[in-house]
Amino acid sequence: MTAAQLLAIVIFLAMFAVIIVGKVHRYIPALVGAVLTLIIIFLIVQRQPELIARTLNFGELFRADFWLPRGVEVESHGVSWQTLVFIVGMMVMVEGLGHSGFFRWLCLYLARLVRCRVIPVLIVFTILSAFLSMFIGSITVLLFLATVTIELSRMLKFDPVPMIIAEIFAANTGGAATMSGDPPNIIIGTALNLNFLDFAVNTGLIAWAATLVALLFFYLVFRKPLAQHADSEELLRHFPSPRSAITAPRLFYTNTGIFMLVVVLLITHAQTGISVAFIGAIAALLTLLLSGRVAGYLIKQLDWRTLLFFFGLFVTVGGVEETGVLKLLADYIGGVSGGSLALVVPLILYVSAVVSAFVDNIPFAAVMVPVIRDLAQTTGVSVHTLAWTLALGADIGGNATPIGASANVVGTAIAEREGHKIGWGKYLKYAVPATIIVMVLIHLLLIVRYG
Repeated sequence: MTAAQLLAIVIFLAMFAVIIVGKVHRYIPALVGAVLTLIIIFLIVQRQPELIARTLNFGELFRADFWLPRGVEVESHGVSWQTLVFIVGMMVMVEGLGHSGFFRWLCLYLARLVRCRVIPVLIVFTILSAFLSMFIGSITVLLFLATVTIELSRMLKFDPVPMIIAEIFAANTGGAATMSGDPPNIIIGTALNLNFLDFAVNTGLIAWAATLVALLFFYLVFRKPLAQHADSEELLRHFPSPRSAITAPRLFYTNTGIFMLVVVLLITHAQTGISVAFIGAIAALLTLLLSGRVAGYLIKQLDWRTLLFFFGLFVTVGGVEETGVLKLLADYIGGVSGGSLALVVPLILYVSAVVSAFVDNIPFAAVMVPVIRDLAQTTGVSVHTLAWTLALGADIGGNATPIGASANVVGTAIAEREGHKIGWGKYLKYAVPATIIVMVLIHLLLIVRYG
């Protein structure tokens, strides 16, 4: 192993360790790792300044095929600007929806639809969590859904903790169903030139099978704790009207229209030939243009630290890739599995799930994408099969612990803030069995479908 490879590994592992400890926001170690990669590895050790330009990849933004690939496979290295531009666009759109009251309106409407009965609310909110996470970030879904769940629990007099745990699990599982559902999927999709429908018909079907099995599990486990004796008809008379959630009617309807347009564009972008980055740009521009004076507020609300984290992460992972470390890892996995699909799939699936239960699945997915690309070349296993396996393991494995995914942290933090602490013991008691059941199901479905 060369000096450059050793340094790349040390820098990456140090960045990972600081992220896991969590004493500082994850964007700081990511940016430090990026600077060290560019200066120490590329300039001092390898003495190849051209690798800096290749990794930063700014030129990608000025290529016509970046915005309109029209089905042409475009190879990309280093920073994935497709991922970053798309995430920025979706962040702006989601801020617009939240500001106009869309998410609160939707929750209140569904609660009234099931006449404020707790078990039907559990079922509907769990499915809603999975469905919305297919299109917007699971963090956003939990931010409003956990808050509304706690508000409903006060009105309907039930313990919100079981429902929040089910919503967290559904958000991570539903996010695995589409390319736009979870950041690892965006990274995998943009790197391997996969589209929304590719994910929907592959990970989507398996993720929804997993969601329904998880819902059945939570129904059986939580139906007694959530049994309530309050008069739902009486409560319904005093229940807030969904229209009370709409803070700005004009923005509510325009932002809802933008959301529907973006969903259509995502579903059809393979046919229209536009990139996901272009769709993100459309979402952001329309939201800002139609928001008027609110546009400045929406921009201020964006999570810029997360965007800096992505940028630093891509650069640091670029150092690991450019030095050939990931090629060595792929060769090792290929050697251990003997190139057998029956061994490669569970190896990637369960390793991804276990790792994602304890560390952020975003850097893990970013590292594994070039690994599965090389692994497909050395073993002959389809890179697409490996991509679906990686996405499902990384997205859904994070359900197992309270720190396994950002949605878990957000959901449990909101519950604790409102006086409903979800300790490790209580969370693991329900999430670990559900995760094991779901991962075994996914393993079987992957082998049946692609074996």
